[in-house]
Amino acid sequence: MQKSEGFRSKTRYKLQKHPRQRGLFPLTRALRVYKVGETVHVVLDPSVQKGMPHPKFHGKTGKIVAQRGSSYLVKVKDGGKYKDIIARPQHLRESKA
Repeated sequence: MQKSEGFRSKTRYKLQKHPRQRGLFPLTRALRVYKVGETVHVVLDPSVQKGMPHPKFHGKTGKIVAQRGSSYLVKVKDGGKYKDIIARPQHLRESKA
């Protein structure tokens, strides 16, 4: 039988929360407003499927390019190219640096 190659394939440990972190995310994370040009880290939250970028971008750092409704357009380096990904604020964290 052919193996399934869905959006979340090969992410058994990547999209898994620590047992004490299970459940819904803090609401302040969803209400966070980012400005254009701000540097953010892409950290996927498995409890929110909507607005989740592809798992290969988990752990990457990028810049906010624009806002698309309640989501953000983030420019991330992928190999030798820059790619624009659309992500909701639940999957983004502000960079301290």
